[in-house]
Amino acid sequence: MSRLKYRVYVVELSKRVFSENAKFRAANPQFNGVLECLYVGMTSKEPRERFEQHKTGYRNRKGHKLSSNIVQKYGTYLRPNLYNHIKPMSTRSEALKMEETLALKLRRKRYAVWFN
Repeated sequence: MSRLKYRVYVVELSKRVFSENAKFRAANPQFNGVLECLYVGMTSKEPRERFEQHKTGYRNRKGHKLSSNIVQKYGTYLRPNLYNHIKPMSTRSEALKMEETLALKLRRKRYAVWFN
């Protein structure tokens, strides 16, 4: 049986998210409008498959929505240059920690970033 591998991924968001979403704006006081708005997530799927789930409002068999509203509404495309250097991880907890680490690193670089 193959073991799941978890990956982090980055989606570029339309800059409209900054002007239209108060929670996003409040989470990114460092944003100066020069760099992009981003979403950082983690998944056990391929990043492009996960991005498609976000854009289509994917729901699981039990009817739970597994897509981010921010990515569904404002997501434009994946930014592999910001995450390809990160190797897949073997545990979900490791991937969640890496998601947060990457998001905060990108915020320090003055991107506007949303993560869960």
